[in-house]
Amino acid sequence: MVNESPDTRRHHWTRPTWRGRPALLAGVVLVLVLVLGIATAVLLLLANQRMFGPPPRTLVIPEGRRASQVYAAVDRSLDVPPGTTRKAAGKADLALPPEVKGNPEGYLFPATYPVTSGTTPTSLLTYMVDTARQRFGADHVAAGARRNHLSVYQAVTIASIVQAEAGTTDDMGKVSRVIYNRLASGMPLQMDSMLNYALRRSTLDTTADDTKIDSAYNSYEHKGLPPTPIGNPGEQAMEAAISPTPGRWLYFVTVAPGDTRFTDSYAEHLRNVREFNRNRLETNGN
Repeated sequence: MVNESPDTRRHHWTRPTWRGRPALLAGVVLVLVLVLGIATAVLLLLANQRMFGPPPRTLVIPEGRRASQVYAAVDRSLDVPPGTTRKAAGKADLALPPEVKGNPEGYLFPATYPVTSGTTPTSLLTYMVDTARQRFGADHVAAGARRNHLSVYQAVTIASIVQAEAGTTDDMGKVSRVIYNRLASGMPLQMDSMLNYALRRSTLDTTADDTKIDSAYNSYEHKGLPPTPIGNPGEQAMEAAISPTPGRWLYFVTVAPGDTRFTDSYAEHLRNVREFNRNRLETNGN
């Protein structure tokens, strides 16, 4: 071992070789790039939020919701007092067809809508109605309504009933056909969805007293279509309304989830109704 003097050890530093210096420099540069890159990204994010605000929230309006339900959903989404959107609907200059007489039921199109800090009940309702007019105003919809001797508004009304009554998408065309067949035969529609609309409820249980209520939506007492749609249908229900499935059905009942039975035989329909009632009793534990 070679001994060194204290002076020699004090000035004996470790230095990178000429090969190691570039690697060290590259490492320093990489650290600086990473640090500066993160800082730049944070600054850009903050600037973006200051310039554009936070990303928008969304409001989902499912198919078949009634206007009253849409109004309540908008109130909750915008955190405004209950009833605010209903009042806005009465005052807003919505681009509705003349025959609806200012009632947007049926034209609050089900979709996902952006909600920002600048969104108001009126702006949301306008967006929904404009979307409905665009979708329902398509040439094939107007042609389909004419083909069935209907106005577009009548087609929207049928679509709203289809949306409320059909258990599945596959059933929509058949439910639509039942409506057409009953109208053509001069039969009352006798559909509980219209009673539910009149009574402002949603239930599968209808009593004899329910069928005697004094309402234009009582399709047990009144023939023809109701005076307005009973909800806000989607495009699939509208397609079913203008292109019903061919068939002779006059009756249908959903005896169990996913099992809707269509028939033109009243006797068969009564058997299906008895099965429905048995299933309801079992479900309710009575």
